[in-house]
Amino acid sequence: MNHWDFERLLSTQLNRRRFLYGAGIITASTLAQSSFNTAVAQPKFKSNPFTLGVASGDPLPSSVVIWTRLAPDPLNGGGMPPVNVPVRFEVALDEKMNKIVRRGNAIATPQLGHSVHVDVGGLEPGRWYWYQFQTGNQASQIGRTRTSPATGQKTERFRFAFASCQDWESGYYAAYKHMAREELDLVIFLGDYIYEGAARPGKIRQHNGAEPVSLEEYRNRHALYKTDPNLQAAHAHAPWAVTWDDHEVDNNWANNIPQDPEKQSPQQFLKRRIAAFQAYYEHMPLRLSSKPTGGKMQLYRRLTFGDLVEFNVLDTRQYRSDQPCGDSIKPRCGEALSPSATMTGKEQEQWLFKGLDRSKARWNVIAQQVVFTQHDWAAGEKTAFNLDAWDGYVAARSRILKFLQQRKPNNPVVISGDTHSSWVSNLLADFNNPQSSVVGTEFVGTSITSGFTASDIIEKALPESPWVKYFNGRQRGYVFCDLTRSSWQTNFRLLTPSIPKQPTVPDENVVITTTTFELPNGGVVTEV
Repeated sequence: MNHWDFERLLSTQLNRRRFLYGAGIITASTLAQSSFNTAVAQPKFKSNPFTLGVASGDPLPSSVVIWTRLAPDPLNGGGMPPVNVPVRFEVALDEKMNKIVRRGNAIATPQLGHSVHVDVGGLEPGRWYWYQFQTGNQASQIGRTRTSPATGQKTERFRFAFASCQDWESGYYAAYKHMAREELDLVIFLGDYIYEGAARPGKIRQHNGAEPVSLEEYRNRHALYKTDPNLQAAHAHAPWAVTWDDHEVDNNWANNIPQDPEKQSPQQFLKRRIAAFQAYYEHMPLRLSSKPTGGKMQLYRRLTFGDLVEFNVLDTRQYRSDQPCGDSIKPRCGEALSPSATMTGKEQEQWLFKGLDRSKARWNVIAQQVVFTQHDWAAGEKTAFNLDAWDGYVAARSRILKFLQQRKPNNPVVISGDTHSSWVSNLLADFNNPQSSVVGTEFVGTSITSGFTASDIIEKALPESPWVKYFNGRQRGYVFCDLTRSSWQTNFRLLTPSIPKQPTVPDENVVITTTTFELPNGGVVTEV
């Protein structure tokens, strides 16, 4: 077999006449026709191309997705030539990769940024596996993953963490160092995996370049975030289920409308959205069913873990109507009450209701991006609502609350991100009537790094929202949840010291459990 020295190839200018391929000569036009269909045999690298680590996700009882991307020069388009490259994978029962149970080959293609998504089947339910990739003379780190228990199987315990909002420029990922030490069956990421802003002088660490618009620019931004060793460790530690919010594309975008429509035509934004969607897929451990086509991406989906817990993972960006009153924090306008204002779109809303209605799980989770509970940020007679969250889509939220009240799925719990602060709230059938029945619980997780400056304002207004049981806007971190058949325990794992000292240097901060809340089966949440 011929060996391809990738470093030499990359340093040689490709032109329309020819280039050296092993011992033969191929014209560039031949490359254009054949390179996407023919893999290069036994590539030889001078440096490790697995610079972005490994990941796994969306576990099912008999399968799980494992991911990597070949990127020897990750911040400059990846550094790969425009050809297909074979990648071997192995899945084992032990961390030393001695007891191999699955192995095979995948093709890393230039069309997908030389990312690899392998849906490994034939696995046993509810058990741990280890996996590794190899290409040419290089091997990736070893990752760990876990399949879900069989659907309906009696399951005694499930532990997961959820997180969101990891602005690269706002700090280091100390929280992930600690998350990677937890005993976890799953990590759920609720959006803002990257931030699309341009580099800002004076920040703790800086973005690579201007605000991304093209596919290569989004690839470089994702790659920058993926180079963080603590984030890589958290991905390699357990399977993830991911969904996006706004910053993966454009701040506060809604369906086909950008943040600043006066600066981007509909055609320009569609082109940008297509690029952002593809880069997102290329860097996440998602199934082929989530591969974007024609400017659309199937991201809402359902994950079930035995008879204990079922996650309804939502997409509240791609199908929502434009923010009825704008996207700032201010008093509501009348349009925020309109039944036509939607966060999910009609099809996804009906999908959610049907899934909750059919579920036999003990705990039913709605995993989504923005705060669900009503929160008036202003104390006294004045009002101020975050109109980019569910407070700007009151009728849509009311339909969900009415469904929970009438159909009574087992133990509904909403988990949310976006707001860079921690909250625990009872979900009321009618927030305008504080005496109305409790129909569910919401846990909101703070950010991994992204800042929050409104703590004083919210703390003054909290007495007017008696359904709120906990608020903390001064610390970053993640949320660890421990589920059994009798109770759900939520632990807020937050970094100390608190703002403004966190996290300014790698791994300086430590995580403490600032508070714990317990939700009994069929009961109401209380602080432990």
